[in-house]
Amino acid sequence: MSVIIKTPKEIEIIREGGKILADVLVKVAKKVAPGVSTYELDQYAFKLIKDGGDVPAFLNYKPEGAQRPFPATICISVNNEVVHGIPSKGKILKEGDIVSLDLGLKHRGYFTDHAVTVPVGKISKKDKDLIDMTKKALEIGIWAARGGDAVGDIGHAIESFINRKYGIVRELAGHGVGVEIHEDPYVPNYGKASKGQKLIPGMIIAIEPMLNMGGEHIVSADDNWTIKTADGSRSAHFEHTILITEGDAEILTKI
Repeated sequence: MSVIIKTPKEIEIIREGGKILADVLVKVAKKVAPGVSTYELDQYAFKLIKDGGDVPAFLNYKPEGAQRPFPATICISVNNEVVHGIPSKGKILKEGDIVSLDLGLKHRGYFTDHAVTVPVGKISKKDKDLIDMTKKALEIGIWAARGGDAVGDIGHAIESFINRKYGIVRELAGHGVGVEIHEDPYVPNYGKASKGQKLIPGMIIAIEPMLNMGGEHIVSADDNWTIKTADGSRSAHFEHTILITEGDAEILTKI
């Protein structure tokens, strides 16, 4: 495992990019409404990033093992889709849907990664609770990410907080970010305290809990990108890029 410790100069650029990414995602989230296609949201995200002089990190990204590059700017995952949903003109958001918006940005050569799950119009209390719990799980994970502790402390904090109320997706995880969109370490949303890679000040990681209303198991859709819940239950996803420090982590993807 080769963890990249960022220099003060790199951290400054990534901090800059994180603020830009947060602003773009807030604007895209505000466009979410019944009748809007996921394609429209994708095109809007692309325009905002390009107008700012930056590069969409996910567009044409082809990780190892992928059959084809990701064909869009933003991953938009609706209801039982967990992550990596491909936007399309035919996918129209409806009242009562919940939608995960996952966006990566390349700014001055460095990457940040950020996701939120938002309601489409009025949603059920059950769905609102799922979104709120996932957002809180991210906050708990960030709170546990302190210099000198370990990656396992993050996952342990999230898993203990969820306490089997929801299915924690185990086959997908957070990750290092900055020089590449995906770096070491691997940051699961479950784990044992004090185990795994040590958290070193200057590390930049993305923490991203994914919680399912039902079981933890997932399946791949026919498009070879979209990940769905195996049991068809709804899923929520939140993510921040953070800087590990001697004390509390710094959230880089916020305005």
